[in-house]
Amino acid sequence: MSILEIFQWVQWTRFATALRESELAYPVVMTGHLTGMGLFGGMIAMTDLRLLGWAMTGMSITDVVEQFRPWKRIGFVLVVGCGLSLLVAKAEFYYHNPFYWTKMTLLALVGVHAIVFHRSVYGNTKALDSAPKIPRIAKIAACISLLLWLGLVAAGRSIAYFDVPDNLRPNYQDRTGVLRHTSMAMTMLAASVAAPTATCAVVAAMK
Repeated sequence: MSILEIFQWVQWTRFATALRESELAYPVVMTGHLTGMGLFGGMIAMTDLRLLGWAMTGMSITDVVEQFRPWKRIGFVLVVGCGLSLLVAKAEFYYHNPFYWTKMTLLALVGVHAIVFHRSVYGNTKALDSAPKIPRIAKIAACISLLLWLGLVAAGRSIAYFDVPDNLRPNYQDRTGVLRHTSMAMTMLAASVAAPTATCAVVAAMK
């Protein structure tokens, strides 16, 4: 069984069909997912701004990280739980959607980023607070994090604007249309994050 066939099977399960056809449940789940993204991504963004010295400078980095941690966890649970429900409801649509796969890739990189910088930055906040100035490694971690989240939000917002090309509807083995739309997606995402990311990196390096 191919990945596409698995996605098709999941989409037509009783739960997925009921969720997709519900006038109440689907909007509620979508709202939960967006709320989770706001909490999870928003708290991470605020932490990054503190690491860059651009916000909440009256609070220690340790206090910011510890106070935001419960909200990040709540947001993460909402993102994963509601996100999986949305996936099964329209699995075949997401399978062909390049913006969806871009979002998933960036979300995975967010996890990798947290692991890579945990020991030196996010799990070492007391040392950062005691340093004469915020170490460059912390600012680099913050810039990368903001880059990933800018791309993730741009990809997530673009998912709704993609439609399966007509040539793929009767024959899902033909991937030409998807590849063409993937190129368009990559170009748009690069344009949406390049300018703010470059600005953020330059300013951080100068501090």
